[in-house]
Amino acid sequence: MSELTGTAAWSDDNGVLPGGCRLIPLMVRGDERGLLMPFEGERNVPFAIARVYTVFGTLPGVRRGFHAHRRLQQAAVVVAGACTMLLDDGREQRRIRLDRPEVLLTLPPMVWHEMEDFTPDCVLMVLADAPYSEADYIRDHGEFLRLAGEKA
Repeated sequence: MSELTGTAAWSDDNGVLPGGCRLIPLMVRGDERGLLMPFEGERNVPFAIARVYTVFGTLPGVRRGFHAHRRLQQAAVVVAGACTMLLDDGREQRRIRLDRPEVLLTLPPMVWHEMEDFTPDCVLMVLADAPYSEADYIRDHGEFLRLAGEKA
């Protein structure tokens, strides 16, 4: 298992992540007043956005996620701080350090993901293509591996 950082990954390793995940550089606009970065569904986010949520205030040593989705597409970006995302498609695992707000990580369906190593100031924003549905979650890693093997 290898680790990438948001800084290097999108320029050097874009397109070689498990399960079709991608790191997409986002266009930052700005001037002397400050910076702005738009998130536009089906433009710089590769799907229509139906839900947005944030993960923040994560205590030191806490890990989150531990699931995959059957159909949901997501994209994650740190708007402050940093965290590490484990990506697992059932065949390959990679750790990605999300540490730049101008790099968007896409999370297609059937990618197990876990988040860890949150900085105290981390705010992770997640964009999703559908509203929350518990039925879409796969929360058992063994079941995920079985389903991922059937898909291959």
